[in-house]
Amino acid sequence: MEKFTLEILFQIIGIGSASGLFFNNDSLYVIGDNSGFLYEYNMQNQQLNQHALIGNPTQNIPKNLKPDFESLTNHNDTLYIFGSGSTENRNKMIEFDLKSKTVLQKNNLVDLYSLMQNFGEIKPEDFNLEGAIFDGENWYLFNRGNGISNKNTIFTIHAKKLDEEFALISVNYKLPKIKGVRSSFTDAVLVEDKIYFLSTAEDTKSTYDDGEVLGSFIGRIDLKTMKIDFTQKITSTNKFEGLTLYKKENNKIEFLLCEDNDTELLETKIYKLTLPVK
Repeated sequence: MEKFTLEILFQIIGIGSASGLFFNNDSLYVIGDNSGFLYEYNMQNQQLNQHALIGNPTQNIPKNLKPDFESLTNHNDTLYIFGSGSTENRNKMIEFDLKSKTVLQKNNLVDLYSLMQNFGEIKPEDFNLEGAIFDGENWYLFNRGNGISNKNTIFTIHAKKLDEEFALISVNYKLPKIKGVRSSFTDAVLVEDKIYFLSTAEDTKSTYDDGEVLGSFIGRIDLKTMKIDFTQKITSTNKFEGLTLYKKENNKIEFLLCEDNDTELLETKIYKLTLPVK
């Protein structure tokens, strides 16, 4: 892998524990895993708006009660925001309309998540979805293998809607290690026919409890073969949990990243990662 650059682009006051990003028309949409809001930050005028995703939302929901929104994906004018499925409180999927800035539908995915666990042979305590992609025909959901079994799994669901009949495929991945700790999926985004993903090495055997952060990787998967093209360590200190495409040119690609600081502090640094295109 050729040289990459990672820099802090700006900081947003008012968002904590950022876990997912989507960039669109100078606006950066952000979710936090302990918040009941979707945040909309205008990068031109630096204005922050918040949109309620659940009833009686707050910015710091207690860990045992939070919906744990860990991933979001976009198709046409709809954002799809997923709970991680790691506890019974975390099975929601919210559909949010980007034009009207309103919630279209709230879905309970408990049955789908249970089916995915059985199909992928993942125990409920090791199930923890932290990345999502929807291309209009297929859903790609990424299980973070930070439980005891280290099941880093991509589930491909062939369906236009998750409440329709679908075909299901699961593929397991062995992601790189740092200091003997295997990294695990934390987010992903589709760029043309490539999946770019983040993975973080965190010294814990629990999908619930946090551990020492040892670093994060960027990687790429070919959509046709579902095999990894490359991985590149990009930090030894950050727990990156959000990834969105920023700009793409002939010779380089830029992403925006956010990190989960695992605190109640309401401030979020947004990073820009630049990679060569090859």
